[in-house]
Amino acid sequence: MIADYVIVGAGSAGCGLAYRLSEAGRSVIVIEHGGSDAGPFIQMPGALSFPMNMKRYDWGYRTEPEPHLNNRRLACPRGKVIGGSSSINGMVYVRGHAKDFDHWRDAGAAGWGYADVLPYFKRLEDWHDGGHGGDPAWRGANGPLHVTRGRRDNPLTRAFVEAGAQAGYGITGDYNGHRQEGVGPFEMTVWNGQRWSAAKAYLRPALKCENCSLIRAFARKVVIDDGRATGVEIERQGAIQTVTAREEVILAASAINSPKLLMLSGIGPAAHLREHGIEVIADRPGVGQNLQDHLEVYVQAASKQPVSLYRYWNLLGKAYVGARWLFTKTGPGASNQFESCGFIRSRAGVEYPDLQIHFLPIAVRYDGQTAAEGHGFQAHVGPMRSPSRGEVTLKSADPKEDPRIFFNYMSHIEDWEEFRAGIRLVREIFAQEAFAPFYKSEIQPGEHAQSDETIDEFIREHAESAYHPCGTVKMGARDDPMAVVDPETRVIGVENLRVADSSIFPRITNGNLNAPSILVGEKAADHILGRAPLPPENAEPWVHPNWRVAQR
Repeated sequence: MIADYVIVGAGSAGCGLAYRLSEAGRSVIVIEHGGSDAGPFIQMPGALSFPMNMKRYDWGYRTEPEPHLNNRRLACPRGKVIGGSSSINGMVYVRGHAKDFDHWRDAGAAGWGYADVLPYFKRLEDWHDGGHGGDPAWRGANGPLHVTRGRRDNPLTRAFVEAGAQAGYGITGDYNGHRQEGVGPFEMTVWNGQRWSAAKAYLRPALKCENCSLIRAFARKVVIDDGRATGVEIERQGAIQTVTAREEVILAASAINSPKLLMLSGIGPAAHLREHGIEVIADRPGVGQNLQDHLEVYVQAASKQPVSLYRYWNLLGKAYVGARWLFTKTGPGASNQFESCGFIRSRAGVEYPDLQIHFLPIAVRYDGQTAAEGHGFQAHVGPMRSPSRGEVTLKSADPKEDPRIFFNYMSHIEDWEEFRAGIRLVREIFAQEAFAPFYKSEIQPGEHAQSDETIDEFIREHAESAYHPCGTVKMGARDDPMAVVDPETRVIGVENLRVADSSIFPRITNGNLNAPSILVGEKAADHILGRAPLPPENAEPWVHPNWRVAQR
C-alpha cells in the first residue's frame, strides 16, 4: 500500500501515466473503482451502445435539469472499469485541431501549443491508414495505441464523402494530420477487430512490471499533511485504508471525479467547501468550474435502397454479426461504424472548423434504444467550441454521494446560431447528387422544421451530449486565479499533487476527447519524471486561405 506514485483512476490518462512511470523504473499503484473489461460488449466495436448503459461499467451520472433543453436531465456516462471511458466510448480517434492547442498555450498553458504536443501524439500512436491517403510524416508509427480506419464498404459511407466534396468541402486524407477541415475517412482505436482501449495499450503492459500494481477500491479523498499530499484514503471491502505515496499523488479520475476529489480533500472554492463543513486547505475558486462538453443532434434520413445496417437490426441479424465477430473478429461487429466524418466551418469569418459531423449508415439513437422505421442513415452534428460553461459541485461532504453536474448547455446565443447552421449544412450535403440513389425523405428534424423557431424546438427536445466533459480543473499560469494546475499539471497551492486528465483542458478541443486525454497522460509523465519535454515540431497545419470571406 505504498509506492512512489499513486494514481487515482485507470482511465485514458491514468493508464498512460502508469505505463510511462513504471517503464522509467518508478513504483506505481493505480486505484480504480471499476473492475475488469473482459466480456464481448466492451471488446466488440459494433456493440458500443451497450457498455455505456451498463451499471457495471458506468458511473451512471446524470446532469441537473438543463434549463435551455426543456429541463431535461441528460446522461453523463463515465467509465467505471479499467481503461475508464476508453473502454465504453465510441472509439473515435481525433487529436483536435492544431489551433486548439495554440489557444491552450496562449491562455496560459505554456508548453502546450501544437508544436509542443505534436511529438507526444506521435509517441502515443501506432497509425495504420490502410492506404487511404494521409502523410505518415504527421503520424506516429510505434506507439502503444493502435489507430485504424474502417473498411468503408458501405455505399452510404462513401456517398457521404462524395456528397461533401460536391457541396464544396474539400476531401481530407487525414483530419489528424496536415488538414482537419473537410470530409474524409474517420479513425478509430480498434485493432484486429477489437476495441483497443487505454487498458490494452498501456495498463496491461504496465501491470506486467513488478513495480506497477492495481488496487480495486473507492477513492474517498487525498490525504494532505502540512500542505503536502502524502496518499489517498480509500474504501475497500467496507474498510477505510490509506495508500501512501512517497513522491506524488496524481488524480486522473475524469472531469467529473477529479474536481469532486479535490473538493472533498479541501481544495476548491472556500465558501463552497465551508458550506459542506470541509476544512479549506487551498482556496482554488476554479475547481469544478469551466465545465464544457460537446452537444449534438442527429439529422436522419430514410433510404430508398436497403443498404443500411438496418438489415442486421433483428434477432437473426444480430446473431449473425455477433457470431461472425466472435469467431473471426470481422464483419460489421469489427467496426464502430463511424467510418466517414466532416469538420467544417459554420460561416465565413471562423478561422477553423467549429462543427463536427459523424456519419452513420443507419438511423438509430446512440444508446441503441430505437432504430427508426427501416433503412436510413444519419449525421451527428454539433458545435465544437461552445461558449457555455457549467460546473461540478458537491451535494454533500459524503464521498459516496454523486456530485452535482450542471453543464448549462445552450446558454449562449452563439450555440443556437451554430447548431442551426450545422443542421442546415448537413441537409445540404444530403441533398447532393451522391445521395440521390439513396435519399428518400427526412426522418428528423422533419420537413416541417425549416424556420429558426422550429429548428430550435427540435434542438431543445433532441440535443444529446456527445459525452466529452472537460475543463473542471483548468490548467493555466500560476498567477491566474481560476487556474487549478500549472503547465506541469501541479495543483497550485498544494505540494506533491497533480491532476492529469481531461479536466485540465483550458478549453475543449475539436472532436472526440480520448486522444487528447491520453496525450495529457503521456506529457504529464515527462513533467513528473523531470525529463526535458520532447523537442517541439514546427509543422504548419492547413487553414483555409480565404476563411475570412468564405465558409467553404
